[in-house]
Amino acid sequence: MKKQMPKVILRELIMKDAEDRFQWCMNPEVTRHLNMPDRTPPFSLNETKDWIEKCINKSNGYEQKAILAEDGKHIGWIDLKNIDSLNKHAELGIAIGDKNYWGKGYGLAAMNEMLTYGFTELDLNKIWLRVEVDNEKAIRSYKRAGYVEEGILRQDRLRKGKYVDRLRMSILKEEYVKGRHS
Repeated sequence: MKKQMPKVILRELIMKDAEDRFQWCMNPEVTRHLNMPDRTPPFSLNETKDWIEKCINKSNGYEQKAILAEDGKHIGWIDLKNIDSLNKHAELGIAIGDKNYWGKGYGLAAMNEMLTYGFTELDLNKIWLRVEVDNEKAIRSYKRAGYVEEGILRQDRLRKGKYVDRLRMSILKEEYVKGRHS
């Protein structure tokens, strides 16, 4: 029997979200696979507030949303960035910051919501992502969502002074629609 996915709500960011994000980013487990400066905290509270403000004003090219659990608790963020309107594709990024919600399907549920948004509201044809090759849990989750491997980006991220490879994965609109109706 297929496990029921939890319900999530994606909502526009609000300034209050900066506090949660700042706290989450103090945890090296949360930030390990995120592209952030190699310092603790990666961003000050003021830098985090500035970022949230840019997302709210849509002045940084990110379509970023807060992820809420079914009880309304703010647990992370998800975004589409590097949006290419001409070729109709964008890059997805996601983080479940509240570790109490890890491994329970919230990331997959949020991804499904964002894929629906990207393919219907933004009329994208492809949504792609980059994931570090050693982030096996995330890769399994992306495959469950329907993403397929496109290739390895060699030494694509500098993490703790060493370069790590990233896997590029994508899902096409037709694959997503087919997967939802199968």
